[in-house]
Amino acid sequence: MPSFTLPRITRITRTHKIAVAVLAAAGATSGLAMTSAPDTAQAASAHAPAAVKPVDAKGQPGKADDAKTGRAVTASVAGHTKVADVAEQHSTQQAASRSAERTDVKNYSNNLDGWIRQSLDIMKAKGIPGSYEGLHRNIMRESAGNPNAVNGWDVNAVNGTPSKGLLQVIQPTFDSYHVSGTPKKLTDPIANITAAANYAADKYGSIDNVNSAY
Repeated sequence: MPSFTLPRITRITRTHKIAVAVLAAAGATSGLAMTSAPDTAQAASAHAPAAVKPVDAKGQPGKADDAKTGRAVTASVAGHTKVADVAEQHSTQQAASRSAERTDVKNYSNNLDGWIRQSLDIMKAKGIPGSYEGLHRNIMRESAGNPNAVNGWDVNAVNGTPSKGLLQVIQPTFDSYHVSGTPKKLTDPIANITAAANYAADKYGSIDNVNSAY
């Protein structure tokens, strides 16, 4: 091997040692800096404000359980409020429903027009045919609109069963064709009309088809 190789290695080795020494010194300085960091953090922590603790009504420090209890009470109050709101909403809906039901109930006038209209609604519910015109026309011919009219001279009267009421119905016919839900009184306007319309529907198809004594 050439004679100059060993001195070169020696120089490299010496340079390496110098570098190691420099790094060691730098590490020591860095170690000092790292050591001082906890001191700075501790100092900052020392100046930080203390955590706010709960106090009771007298200003005395409260317990952690008190805070939990407060949250529980708050949640309970909120739940009660929701229940109250639901109850109030339900009550409002029921009131609205009752109001709608009252609106659906018709107020019929206590005269011929009201009697015919109420009878028509009952007839519609029972499936009995007939119109306002058909009822009114026959009523005016039979009784002139008098619910207490009585025929005392025809054959029915002679036989002891006089025709009575708006549509001049005899008692046996009324009993056979009486419409449930109406009074069982021959001269009651609604009962008389609906029974006569029921009879006419059975015998003639509808009160509208009746144009003379029936």
